[in-house]
Amino acid sequence: MIVKLNNLHISPRKVRLVASLLKDLPVDEAEAQLGTRQGKAAKPLLKLLNSALANSKNNHKILPENLKISGIIVNQGPRLKRWMPRARGSVSLIEKKSSHVILTLEVMSKSLTPRFRIAARDLKKLKKERLARKRRGKPEFERKPDEVKVIARKEGFFRKIFRRKAI
Repeated sequence: MIVKLNNLHISPRKVRLVASLLKDLPVDEAEAQLGTRQGKAAKPLLKLLNSALANSKNNHKILPENLKISGIIVNQGPRLKRWMPRARGSVSLIEKKSSHVILTLEVMSKSLTPRFRIAARDLKKLKKERLARKRRGKPEFERKPDEVKVIARKEGFFRKIFRRKAI
């Protein structure tokens, strides 16, 4: 199922920033992403997605839970050319950009695995480690000694440049 949004008065570069997050996501996850994004393009993309879901439900009798975003393409739309007066009688060009968005939905296969999957053995190991830390009374996330960075003493040239001036 393909849905289009033409002449969106936001530059394609800004729309692509938000649209790149949505590829290969299930529809409910994509809605959550768009609902929490602060980009200006998030609101029109959310309206486009909701429109596509309504069309799939009413026209094609497909439940929205079974859909995923298979592709999203953002192309350049028409540009409105304006100008601004500058010094010495010259002008500079202002282009008010717009974009065309093409959203493609497809039915998910049942064998789709979740994005954040932890193997069962890794999950058991993680739970054991957390229990052991709680019993010892140590914080859950502790900085290991090999991760601590050692700051070298400033010697020679750097010592002369960065020494305190108050002395």
